[in-house]
Amino acid sequence: MSTYELEQTDQLVALYTIIRDEKTKRDEFIFCADRIIRMLVEKASEFLPTKPKEIKTPTGCTFDGREFVGKICAVSIVRSGEAMEKAARDICQKIRIGKILIQRDEKTAKPILFYHKLPEDIAERYVLLLDPMLATGGSACKAAEILKQNGVKEEKIVFVNLISCPEGINEFTKKFPKVKIITGVIDKSLNEKAYILPGLGDFGDRYFGT
Repeated sequence: MSTYELEQTDQLVALYTIIRDEKTKRDEFIFCADRIIRMLVEKASEFLPTKPKEIKTPTGCTFDGREFVGKICAVSIVRSGEAMEKAARDICQKIRIGKILIQRDEKTAKPILFYHKLPEDIAERYVLLLDPMLATGGSACKAAEILKQNGVKEEKIVFVNLISCPEGINEFTKKFPKVKIITGVIDKSLNEKAYILPGLGDFGDRYFGT
């Protein structure tokens, strides 16, 4: 299994109801989206490697615990993915941030690479790939391809998004079967314009107010 959906609790569904609502104002959209993003990054962190570690507590007892292994990097697909960077920084101390700018051709729905900037040692890191929406899978596949070209092993990539759909998941997992997908919810389908249904519209426009 490579795709993991958050448990659809009443609280999570309530948060999604708010960010899906066309009447929701920007400040409330940001607040609720940020809460969901934090849940997603926390879930993604469960797939980062750990090793045993024995420590002593203030009561003088020993405790057989675990500690994280390896360096981490978050790579956001600009612009919408940048909304997820704060949660990554809050949860993973001293995390490095990379950026990939990919835009979709509105006529063909195909991804076009414009720019990327990644840490020099990214090949040695585990990567959280950040993008709120997994629609056709084109942008995500292009980003994963760039990561692999820069030496990142497929099994060290965790793709994190708020809303996905079967078409996008199938396209991505077909090309990158070893990458884990952490998604908040899997929606029904895409429309003829390659937008997720029921979706929430353009995440970047609603989050950044443009």
